[in-house]
Amino acid sequence: MADQVTLKDTYKETRIFRVRFAVAGLALVALLGVLVARYSDLQINDYEIYRTASDRNRVQLLPVPPKRGLMFDRNGVLLAENVPSYSLTLVVERVDDLDAVLDTLGELVDISPEDVDKFRQRLSRRRPYQPVPLKFRLSEEEIATLAVNRHRLPGVDVDAQLVRHYPHGELFAHALGYVGRINEREQAEIDPINYSGTEHIGKIGLEKYYEDELHGRVGSENVETNARGRVLRVLERTDPSPGKDLVLNLDLRVQQAAFDALGAERGAVVAIDPRDGGVLALVSTPSFDANLFVNGISSADYSALRDNVDLPLFNRALQGQYPPGSTVKPFYALAGLYYGTVTEESRVYDPGWYQLPNDERLYRDWKKGGHGTWVRLNQSIVESCDVYYYDLAFRLGIDRLSEFTARFGMGVETGIDNTNERPGLLPSRAWKRANRNQAWFPGETLSAGIGQGYVLATPLQLAHATAMLANRGVGFVPRLLRTLGEVPQAPERNAPVSDVDEAHWRAVIQAMEDTVHTRRGTGNRIGRDAPYRIGGKTGTAQVVGIAQDAEYDASQLIKRQWDHALFVAFAPVDNPRIAVAVIVENGEHGSSVAAPVARKVMDAWLLREGEAG
Repeated sequence: MADQVTLKDTYKETRIFRVRFAVAGLALVALLGVLVARYSDLQINDYEIYRTASDRNRVQLLPVPPKRGLMFDRNGVLLAENVPSYSLTLVVERVDDLDAVLDTLGELVDISPEDVDKFRQRLSRRRPYQPVPLKFRLSEEEIATLAVNRHRLPGVDVDAQLVRHYPHGELFAHALGYVGRINEREQAEIDPINYSGTEHIGKIGLEKYYEDELHGRVGSENVETNARGRVLRVLERTDPSPGKDLVLNLDLRVQQAAFDALGAERGAVVAIDPRDGGVLALVSTPSFDANLFVNGISSADYSALRDNVDLPLFNRALQGQYPPGSTVKPFYALAGLYYGTVTEESRVYDPGWYQLPNDERLYRDWKKGGHGTWVRLNQSIVESCDVYYYDLAFRLGIDRLSEFTARFGMGVETGIDNTNERPGLLPSRAWKRANRNQAWFPGETLSAGIGQGYVLATPLQLAHATAMLANRGVGFVPRLLRTLGEVPQAPERNAPVSDVDEAHWRAVIQAMEDTVHTRRGTGNRIGRDAPYRIGGKTGTAQVVGIAQDAEYDASQLIKRQWDHALFVAFAPVDNPRIAVAVIVENGEHGSSVAAPVARKVMDAWLLREGEAG
């Protein structure tokens, strides 16, 4: 019988099955162990991490921008306020297709290509999940349209915010300045935390000078959001600290009077209270509407301002540097008395011209034929005799003229609390050598003696110097700010001109009073019916050169080549409460053009109802 073949080994199969089952069981236990360990790690060890990550999907920390401080004039009239405005914003992290959303929004509301360009510029400067404005000042109809379509616009919202507004438009533009959108350079300089949520910053003027005080401190709030990023509720809030309000020395009535008096002319007016240096009016014309800059001025509007030949953006009161003309003669007369070069009775022969020794050139007086055979100090100021000051300047020398006038704040910045002030220029021998690498010539001293040549001054400097003269050498740093928050600002004194004899002060001030209140005075037009006594000085600044043998004839020149008209004044003479400087570009006559402007400004301050604070 053949060997029997075993077809099935039950024992072996059972053994193999048991081994495989054991291995599979062990593998399953191992996998379950790994799963349990990982689950335990997630739920216990990493619990806080994932809970925070989860909260971030529904809870966000949002900045709460502070309310910008307001500005008021000295009588409580609102000059800069914050008004509600609605803006269309996008959170790009919640937008799937930005270009498609922009196209959709363009179909719903009026969005210009310029709006889109500026929006893309802002994207590069924003923080994650920060709403980026696309369009400002939405109308009620646009807000309603966006609300109806809100369900299909994830990441799009309408934000309500306070934006700056200047109720008086162009009247205070050069004094207050304006705020504007934060640009890339400013973004790199500011505190990113304190300015989170803030879109605007002071650009020029008081808005920029007092930016830290006006801005305040940012707050925050934790908010719960849904999957679309909509805020459901506020979980926690830290209130922001609002910016401080500014009460200014500016007076609306005086500012308006100055602005109206200049009218369509190009010029500037600065009025100062000599008692504390408070700036009552600071006007430059033509002006501009500061509201145009708040949310970004359009290219068309900016081009119109930038390319305007009358330069409305130029602050003539602080930046305009003009030859002061004869308005410096009272200071030079005081210098002559101070140094003992002249006395009140010193006489100068005036045939209508002055000639340097060994020089053929004739330096002519503005009055053909002169002011009489002999001219003394009082008459030299009252009638503005050029020949007297040619002689005085030559005898004093340019260095002493500059040194003495500098004591009244000329040739340097006054330190006013504003931006972009320019220093003017008081020339000297050392200045010319350093800046022109040339020697000083005697003829240049004569030109400086009548406020021409290299001599330059801003209207602010002239008002400040006149206030010091009215106060017999006591002066204060000009200040626009009167009260910061609830804290009054103490006046800051200049170094006084205290070593001038009282008799010398009296002689010069009396001559300035006679300039306005006597028949032969160059400023007598405004003094005839004045209910208070005024001390003043007219001035004319040459714009184009006149040949030696030629005569000035305005009819042969275009208006922009006419002389500038200037006037400085203070009143009342015995107790000065206002000092004014006026320049009218190409106004030609200080007596008939600039002086009436000053009179209207002084009337607005001195003849007002009640007593200004």
